[in-house]
Amino acid sequence: MPSDPTAMGATSPRAMPNTSAPKPLSKVSAVSAITIGGALELYDSGVYNFFALLIVPLYFPVGNPLGQLLLSFGTFGAGYLMRPLGGLVIGAYADRVGRKPAVVLSMWLMAFSALILVVTPPYAQLGVLAPVLMILARLIQGFAIGGEMGSASAMLLEYADQRSRGFYTSWQASSQGVAAVFAALVALVLSHALPPSALESWGWRVAFLIGILVIPIGQIIRRRLEETLVLEPKKATKKDGGRKLLKAHWRELLASVLLMIGLAASVHIIAFYLANYATFQLRISRGDAIWAGFVASLVLAVFAPLSGWLCDRIGRRKVVWWSRVALLVMIYPAFSLLNRFPSLTCLLVVVGLLAVPMAMTSPATMVLVSEVLPQRLRATGMSVTYYVAIAVFGGFAQLFSTMLIQVTGNPNAPALYVIGCGVVSLIGLAMVPETLGRRLS
Repeated sequence: MPSDPTAMGATSPRAMPNTSAPKPLSKVSAVSAITIGGALELYDSGVYNFFALLIVPLYFPVGNPLGQLLLSFGTFGAGYLMRPLGGLVIGAYADRVGRKPAVVLSMWLMAFSALILVVTPPYAQLGVLAPVLMILARLIQGFAIGGEMGSASAMLLEYADQRSRGFYTSWQASSQGVAAVFAALVALVLSHALPPSALESWGWRVAFLIGILVIPIGQIIRRRLEETLVLEPKKATKKDGGRKLLKAHWRELLASVLLMIGLAASVHIIAFYLANYATFQLRISRGDAIWAGFVASLVLAVFAPLSGWLCDRIGRRKVVWWSRVALLVMIYPAFSLLNRFPSLTCLLVVVGLLAVPMAMTSPATMVLVSEVLPQRLRATGMSVTYYVAIAVFGGFAQLFSTMLIQVTGNPNAPALYVIGCGVVSLIGLAMVPETLGRRLS
């Protein structure tokens, strides 16, 4: 029997409805699908952070312990250099073709980068090609994540109504927390279940193998999402998008980058760096220190929706202001306390307290940035501004902080890094208006 309705003499599409098309999801299910899909994509980056101190010596054999530490954080940061490019390329694709194709492309790229990490032998077996492939995997990973954030955030914002945009957008930040929680759990299980020799030789690869599941699971979760991009008549060409973005919205872009600098520094120091800091500075075992990443990520996953809900009621700028100021006041005493009482209990308490303002500032910042840009440029603008700041001030936060400790001799120097970035971000906050209740263009 032919499957085409016109082959059966039908003259109208209504004569035979397309029963093969998946039924669109409800808003709640759609937000869940975007959040879970985003978490799956971001999982690999979290895993790499937790195992970086173990992986890097296998691929970058350096006899100096400090050199290995700096290489570890430098390789972690290398992936971030590609995020602005991924945001620009995949973000522009999302603004031109649609949000759904963009997030599907990001998922395939993330799975490919995970595959490279799983199958690449160490330096002792493969020679110089091993570190080259490791860096290539990190670059592809960064490119894919760069496209995911803007596309997913734009889709969440466009699913929402005027009274719930903050809450809906907050689930993108929550997905980052979910991803890191999942990555921390996998790292904890492997670290405690396997002897050190097995973890070093093959155990860490299992964590990345799990990341390859992003393709079938992500496709199943997201295939029923409705496209949220409303395509305009083709008045503008593909070439003028970037020029229009820069010319008409340069002030918003600059303010967004400044805002994101503070966000990038706080997230990467609290959620990522403190677990590694506990290992090399406080002499807490790697397996125990991973709990710091777990706690910070769990707080982000739980408190991000609360931040989104709150900024829908009192305003985005107020939530950003108070959370940033709280973090600036707390961060240096927190590091001082850690170095005075270097224990796992103190570490987890400090991380838990710092993670609250970190989690509160993240969604409010992202919705504030997303609302100042028009729809046709939203995914591109969000991705580029977010990842320009993330590429330098987030991806290399661990490297900069470790170098600051060496240069100053002050073990609390990472707090000074967060304070400096936080002050810069308040300048960006002063440059943008309150967007609560503003009609999206």
